[in-house]
Amino acid sequence: MTKVLIAEKQTLHRQLLKVFLDAHPDFEVVAEAESGNEVIAKLQLHEIDALVMNMSLSGISGVELIIRAKATSPNLSILVYSTNSEDNLITQALKNGATGYISTMHELEDFSNALRKVSSGARYIDPIIAENMLLHNISGEDEPVHSRLSQREFEVYRLLVAGNNIVQIADQLFISSKTVSSHKKKLMQKMHFSGMADLMRYAVQRRLFDEASPLN
Repeated sequence: MTKVLIAEKQTLHRQLLKVFLDAHPDFEVVAEAESGNEVIAKLQLHEIDALVMNMSLSGISGVELIIRAKATSPNLSILVYSTNSEDNLITQALKNGATGYISTMHELEDFSNALRKVSSGARYIDPIIAENMLLHNISGEDEPVHSRLSQREFEVYRLLVAGNNIVQIADQLFISSKTVSSHKKKLMQKMHFSGMADLMRYAVQRRLFDEASPLN
């Protein structure tokens, strides 16, 4: 049986993962942590086979936490999950000791399969992320993330950044609020963003809406 430590700052998400993993006979959640510092402390106190960690924790986090965790427990398997799918971040995580990397967009069963694989000593990379990394390496081009969006998704993105809510966007585009919500969900998935702050930051950095849409 694989003894697991869950590192997640959101209590609800952490409890959901615990209940889910404990329902599998080959996993046992023996400890939980909501910060990077707590992860190191729990690794020193408990016999842990696998660490399941969100890349965004308070205190020590990300690649630094992976390095510290492996130094504390060299045989530890580490499955990282995150909304961030930047090639460089994934590469750094894997180079510095992470055994697997999965996007939060997946179903829980995909998550348990990934954990089962890394616990067996194998590596795991989210298939969608792996495909994107391969295509990026083959093309050699730095394709902007927003180029994955359809024209309608890009228009919804523009209106969201402009401060419109779902109902207002629906009125402006003459579509239902449900359709707008669907477009918003899809564009968030395609860009691997978790909230409006990510969308706003990307739009400002790329100066997307300073002039006509690049998709026109």
